Amino acid sequence: MGTVVNTEPGANVEQGVDTVRSVRAFVGARRGVPASWLDRYVWLFGLAMLLVVLAQPVSSALASLSRPVDPWRTGAGLALVMLAYAGLLLAARAIGPVALPAADAAWLLLSPLRRRGVLGRTATVLLAGSVLAGAALGVGALAVLGAPDLPALRLATAVILGVSVSVGGMALTVLAQSSQSWQPWLNAAVVVTALLAVVAALSTASGPARRFAAEIANAPASHGAPVAALAAAAASLLGWRAWSALAGIPARTVLSASTRAGRVGTAAVGMDPAALTWIAEDNHWRGRTLRSRPWPSLPAPLALAWQDWRRLGRRPGRLAALLGGAALPALAALAAGGVGAVVTGVVFAGALTAATAGISGARRDADNPALARLLGVGARAALAARSLLPTLLGGAWLAVALAFMSLTGVLGTGPWWLFGPLAAPALAAGGLRMARRNPIDHSMPIIETMGGSIPTGPLIWGSTGVDLAVLGCLPLALALGLRPPSLTAFLAVQALAGTTVLLGYLLRAGAVRR
Repeated sequence: MGTVVNTEPGANVEQGVDTVRSVRAFVGARRGVPASWLDRYVWLFGLAMLLVVLAQPVSSALASLSRPVDPWRTGAGLALVMLAYAGLLLAARAIGPVALPAADAAWLLLSPLRRRGVLGRTATVLLAGSVLAGAALGVGALAVLGAPDLPALRLATAVILGVSVSVGGMALTVLAQSSQSWQPWLNAAVVVTALLAVVAALSTASGPARRFAAEIANAPASHGAPVAALAAAAASLLGWRAWSALAGIPARTVLSASTRAGRVGTAAVGMDPAALTWIAEDNHWRGRTLRSRPWPSLPAPLALAWQDWRRLGRRPGRLAALLGGAALPALAALAAGGVGAVVTGVVFAGALTAATAGISGARRDADNPALARLLGVGARAALAARSLLPTLLGGAWLAVALAFMSLTGVLGTGPWWLFGPLAAPALAAGGLRMARRNPIDHSMPIIETMGGSIPTGPLIWGSTGVDLAVLGCLPLALALGLRPPSLTAFLAVQALAGTTVLLGYLLRAGAVRR
């Protein structure tokens, strides 16, 4: 006989962890297909493969600890580590971070069972993820600073400090989810981390700041132990507060986070990354009260595209994040010791990301062409009007990023920032092509290679739009790789390539969707 628990409102239910365990055991014993040894084997095999994949980068990072570190790269590397930590906090806040599977959220969360026991599994997963992320951040920071002596002691200190900071930050996001009074503290943590990243980045260009970074790197290993102990104590206190707050966390916040997590999981299982952006967009605007303003008197195509400008203007935080992200290529180049393939990829990825921040209208037109036809504007004219905003965003971001790289001495002298407005049309064409691409076709064949199987459906979907931007920005890519003494010829070819790519795409877009 199984244990039956009465979960009706007002029932006398024992509010303990054992009750939650008995309910889970009752449900698990009556599942249609119980877990077999094959299921456990698959989990263990997957874990073993993950460890094998991570063994090489971890061993490489540990082997580089004893190598001499360039003081020019220390500040840039620390800035990247701090930005990664700030991104971790923002991602945790966007997810929830406390969420439940659909069944638990619909049944156990709303039952009289003790909420802390219901959320215990989620808390364990968050703790494990925080520990792994903190260890990675600690090893990354130590790889940037180096370990001139006592590498074992420095490694242990860095791991403890990274884990403490990561666990404390995750606990802060849980507290912010449980109570609005903790939201300012979480925002302050993100802002302070971003400011510290800026200070670390400035140390690459300032003599006194650079010497300060070098002193931190060469500090005795014994000085890090008190700091790590203090961080561990603070993380333990925040973790205890977060664990206590689970008992009173509002059900609506957990249900909302569970809904977002379920949608993300569905998009991941169905391999539909485009759904993730729609989820983020809908979650941002849901429940917001917007002020109504008169529409400006513009020609029909420009009036249709004005909604993209209005939507972006109502999100100043996105513009600030794009502006701050323009410093990432310079930091990556300083940390890597030069402009290579990875840094060039960061430049193109950032510029294309900035361009795609203004393509929501084109995406909606592609998803619902009937509504676009009812507006009485031709597809080609509407697309040309919608290309103005991504052209401005992509060109401005690229110009600022290249200007930062020139100021830090990575690219040398020359008007590198001119590549921004000249490559902007190609970036806009790539962004619009990404907005109008079809969903992933999972029925396409799979290519067998020496490195494994490659599904052509996701590959073609991912390269759609990126190929057009790369084709239009080839002169810039060649200039970044060669770094010629004169940029005049490359600028002229870039102007021709960018304009040709955008005009060719607009002319072709009137006949086919892509």
